[in-house]
Formats: sequence, C-alpha cells, structure tokens
Amino acid sequence: MTHGIERMGVVGTGVMGAGIAQIAIQAGIEVHLFDAREGAAQSAREGLTKTLGKLAEKGKISEQEARTALERLHVAESLGSLQDSQLVVEAIVERLDAKQALLSDLESLVSESCILASNTSSLSITSIARGLKHPERVAGFHFFNPVPLMKVVEVIDGLETDPQVGDRLQALALNMGHLGIRAKDTPGFIINHAGRAYSTEALQIMKEAVAEPADIDRVLRDGMGFRMGPMELFDLTALDVSHPVIESIYNQFYQDPRYRPSTLTRQMLEAGFVGRKVGRGFYTYQAGQMVNPPTAQPVPTVTSMPSFWVGAENEADRSKLVILLEQLGAEVEQAERPSQTALCLLAPYGLDATTACAQFGTEPARSICIDLIIDLQRHRCLMQSPATAKEVREAAHALLTRDGVGVTVINDSVGFIAQRVLSMVVNLGSDIVQQRIASVDDLDEGVRRGLGYPLGPLAWGDSLKPKRILTILERITKLTGDPRYRPSGWLRRRADLGLSLRHAEPASV
Repeated sequence: MTHGIERMGVVGTGVMGAGIAQIAIQAGIEVHLFDAREGAAQSAREGLTKTLGKLAEKGKISEQEARTALERLHVAESLGSLQDSQLVVEAIVERLDAKQALLSDLESLVSESCILASNTSSLSITSIARGLKHPERVAGFHFFNPVPLMKVVEVIDGLETDPQVGDRLQALALNMGHLGIRAKDTPGFIINHAGRAYSTEALQIMKEAVAEPADIDRVLRDGMGFRMGPMELFDLTALDVSHPVIESIYNQFYQDPRYRPSTLTRQMLEAGFVGRKVGRGFYTYQAGQMVNPPTAQPVPTVTSMPSFWVGAENEADRSKLVILLEQLGAEVEQAERPSQTALCLLAPYGLDATTACAQFGTEPARSICIDLIIDLQRHRCLMQSPATAKEVREAAHALLTRDGVGVTVINDSVGFIAQRVLSMVVNLGSDIVQQRIASVDDLDEGVRRGLGYPLGPLAWGDSLKPKRILTILERITKLTGDPRYRPSGWLRRRADLGLSLRHAEPASV
C-alpha cells in the first residue's frame, strides 16, 4: 500500500519533533513545523539547516539534496497553518490531557481524511483518541531517539483505529528509511515492553547481592554481546527518566510481578543519583566520562593446580568443558565420581551452586559452577556457593584465564546472571507474541533495532534452545516460588513440542 502523504504537519519541535521532520523532508515530504513556544519552531528549522549542512560536508548527502530538503520545511505561525496536512504528528509533552486537547483542536481544523498520529512512548492511543469525532484516524507513530539513526518506528493501533491508517503509516515509515513495526495499544507497546526484562532482572540480581554492578555489566556486555550492561544503560538514560517508566508499566499491568520496580533505583532517584548527566549513578562521572572505570576481577596467583572433574547435564556439555580444560592444560579426571582432591566444575541450568552440588553429588567445598549459556570463547562466569573453598575458587579462576579470556566470579544465585536475564528476555518476548501485541518478526527486528540487542528475543531463544530456557525458568520458579519466572504458554508449548519460537504462529480462531 502506498502512503499517499505529500504534506505533513509536526507539532512540537523538540529533539523528537525535529528528528521526525528531518527524515520526512529528506524523503520528499513537505513539512510544516508548529510549536506553542514562541520561536521554537524557527529554532528547530535553523537547527535542521545546520544538521543537513553537516551531512553535506561529510558527503552523506549532496549540497543540492540539502537545499531541496530545506525548501520543503516551513515554520507554521499557528495550528491553522496545518489545515491542508494529510498527516499531523504530535511530539509534545508526555501528558494525556495535553495530547487530547491538541488533537481536539486539530480535528476542528484538518480534513476528515487527515491522519492524526502521536509520538507518545507510554500513553494509550485509545485514551488519546477518546472524545474525538473520528477516533478511527488516530494512531501511534512512536520513533526513537535519535530519530535519523534509529531506523525503527512503532505503529500502534488503538481500539478504534482504522487498520488502513496503520498501513499508510507503515508505508510512510518505509519511504523515510525506517522499519514500521505494528503494535497493539498496550503499555510500553513493543520495544519498551520487551526491554523490561533486561533491566528489571539485572536489578533483582543486584538486590540479591549476587554481583556488583560492574560484574553484571561485564557478564552481559562481554559474555552475551549487549552493547551496554544494564547499569551502564541506566546511567546513560538517567533514572529520573527510566525509573518512572518502570513504575508506570508495572502499574499499567496491574502490578504483574514480572515488571516489579526496584527499591534500589527508587532510593537512588530520591538521592539525586540519576546517572551520567549529574555525575553520579551506578558509576561516577566527570564531564560525561566515567571516573575510574571498573576493571576485571584480578586473576589470583596459583602455584599448584588440582585435577578437575566435570559435572554436566548432558554429554555434549561435558565434552565441551573437557575439551576447554584440556586446552588450558588441566588434568581432567574421567572417572564416574571425582577423587577426594579433585576440583569439581559443574554446569547446571537454573540452579544455584548449593543445589547443583546436591544434584551432582559433589562436596560443596570443592565445587564451583560455570555458565554454559555464555560463549566460552568470549567470557566465562563462575558461581561459588557459600561453602566453596578459597583455593578452589582461585584455582578455577586462574585456569580459565590462561588463554586471555576474561572470568567473572559471582555469588550463589538461582541461575547465573546470563541465564536469568536471557531467560526473562525470551520469556517476556514469547508472552508479547502470545498476546498478539506484535508479530514474531516485528518483535525480533524491533528489539534488535530499537534496543541494540544482538538478536531478537525469540531468535535468541531458538539459539539457546527453547527447552533449555524452559528448564531454567521452571527450576527458578520451583526453587524461589517467585511467579515472575513462570514460563509463558508460547514458550512452554513450543519447547515441549520441540518447535522453534520464531515459527508456527497460532492459527486465527
């Protein structure tokens, strides 16, 4: 379907509004900017003039393309100047009453065929359209900052939105060089909703004193390939922005425990430790740069290395560990049971080290666990129990760094850092698809582009094996009794049937 939009209005000329205007004029659309703040629209136009000039200087676009794009950009002196628009996108303050009032004013000015779109990140499209004569023409058109670089936009259908409105917005997004992903009108839509698992589970791990912020960040960044660890990300986005969003989504889902906020970030917010912009968050900053960036845990010096015995849940895992240990120069015991002096290296899924010792029948003092969710060529994560002897922890740590790969040692936890976070990411993504908030492809590609994850939630679940993710969640649920880890129906059924999470969407009923 073609979008058929040649004239467009943008109301609100802050960072988001200006970004939307930029990609529109570069796509050949005539844009009229309006802002209730005196001089704001003109300032936005001047800013875009500089932006396009810099792009031309860098050779990203030609000087002619920059001039032509600017000829399409106009400053509107009043809302009435938008009356001929075929689409108006609002990017004003994130307040329901303000957006409702604006759309009501616009409805009296524009034609009945004009689409009214909101760039809201958290408010219900159905609520924004409430009270309008034509709510069927209202949809969400949620871009991400910075708009020109974040090549994804959520197209949200309210309960009364005409599906053709969303179709036209998706076609427009494509014309502007962005992927339009279709979402139901639910809290957080797709991307902010799916992103809850990464941050909230990391905070829960920190609350349990499993590891320090730098250790959590290192495992997920170095071990799993995230661009930033969750604590680094909190500092970048700032807790005065991110914590209220967490609380809002939690309350909008009627206190579903999966979205439970952390008392830690509430305390930090109250203290003003909101992140990089104020110089203090989970880390300390000066002039926007981290002061004394955390380094890897120091590698202990070990003069005498014990023999190793491997406990794994399947032969493939055991073979992988045996090969690695032998490559690192370890003596690996092949007997069914470990000798009395062996260091027992265990590889459980969804268990704490204490329970793993009982499962494998090893002496806790001589046992330590390793996470096989992580690519062992990128990073290694060891988990000690309260009884793990110091010399055992140090020997395992020293051996596993012999080839230069980093090692992080954490305290006892029901599931390792990566196991917990990735299982929650996959589970929440599965639930989003189960609820038909988004299609499989829109979820995965939207999260990959919008959050910068190496893989989308369901693609990641397939790579880690759905049955393994299900096992981790079921064991954590059983050991903790916490309903946050309850597997979604989508994940459970596909794992039990041996199906991919990305395929075989449910048939329409």
